[in-house]
Amino acid sequence: MTSTTRPANTTSVRGKYDGLLEIINYNRGFYALTVLGVVVGVVIATLLPRKPALLLTGAIAVAAGWIVVSLLVSHYVYDRSGLYDLRWMRDRLPRVPRSWVNIHSGLDQTSEILRSVFPYSNGQILDIYDPKEMTEPSIARAREISSHGPKAMQADFRKLPLADSSCDVVFLIFAAHEIRQRTSRAEFFREVSRTLAAGGTVVLIEHLRDLANFLAFGPGFLHFQSRREWLYAATSANFRLQEEMTVTPFVHVFILVHEHVY
Repeated sequence: MTSTTRPANTTSVRGKYDGLLEIINYNRGFYALTVLGVVVGVVIATLLPRKPALLLTGAIAVAAGWIVVSLLVSHYVYDRSGLYDLRWMRDRLPRVPRSWVNIHSGLDQTSEILRSVFPYSNGQILDIYDPKEMTEPSIARAREISSHGPKAMQADFRKLPLADSSCDVVFLIFAAHEIRQRTSRAEFFREVSRTLAAGGTVVLIEHLRDLANFLAFGPGFLHFQSRREWLYAATSANFRLQEEMTVTPFVHVFILVHEHVY
């Protein structure tokens, strides 16, 4: 993950700045280097002739501005919006699931919330973290720091420890984008489709590689995948797009229905 690494604290009581502070902590090396670069750049600018100094100062201002904006947007998304109020899912699903699976990539943000939303359903939690596929340094650091979230079963995303057609809903909440290779994501989605019952649903929640996230996170938006990439992964596994919506301009939700075609 980049400077947009998401917070992991999902306890029922969240502080007003928990998400922001966790993002800074998980990515503190990135922010430390950024501050150092700004300081060094300012010093160099004072030693340069006027025109080069103005150009360098402008570049520093843009970089620093993007960092500030990304932190403000992250605070808005993770601390101030209704992102983690997942009760809206009940209205998007065709029925209350008898069984659901929450799949995360090492940071469990939502399982306890899902259990409160679907208290009479059988829920399972899988952790598909794979250091060979998920190479961002900050996700490894976040795993070392964070101890939040209920216990999950470690799983290979290529071969999930779930029976065929055993799940009604699979939740992929800020997790699947950590699988960086297109072919690996498609393989993962096909494996998810195997586990879903006929008419089963995937709830995919992600930032997109789009204009809004570019304006918010600058080059960091390249860590996300485009809408086209998610639809490619979905259709390659026989999923039909039933609905899509946004939670803030920066977070996109895909409701995918399994067509069960083999």
